[in-house]
Amino acid sequence: MTAMSTRIERTLTGPFRATHLAADTWQLTGIAGATEIYLSGVDRDAFAVLDGATPSAVTVAWSGAGAAVTLLSSGASKQIRSRTATIHEPRPQLYRGLPLVVLDDAARRFWRRVFWLARLPGGRRLLRWIAQRTRGG
Repeated sequence: MTAMSTRIERTLTGPFRATHLAADTWQLTGIAGATEIYLSGVDRDAFAVLDGATPSAVTVAWSGAGAAVTLLSSGASKQIRSRTATIHEPRPQLYRGLPLVVLDDAARRFWRRVFWLARLPGGRRLLRWIAQRTRGG
């Protein structure tokens, strides 16, 4: 039986700023957006590459051995190794296309009262009793 070689790669463009967080942990923050790349287990040799770096693009390639991070800036590229690489990329429009329930003022007021009652001593018992009477049981 042979092991599968899986390699996942992601390239992010735009200027990034490198920040040293701890001994072997770095954060690359996209200057234009809210994209953040967290690198943990970075080699000590990478300090010279990352310190003060502002690459115009970052490529992260994950494999079984960790992550290879390539920093691209003004035609030059530098690569470092990292034990882990996590990309945090907020998607503000992610839920826009989903048919999610939107509560009007009356519904918000109702649920605020229900949760307020549930916090009172005996409130859950009262809500259970009301629900049973409503169901006819």
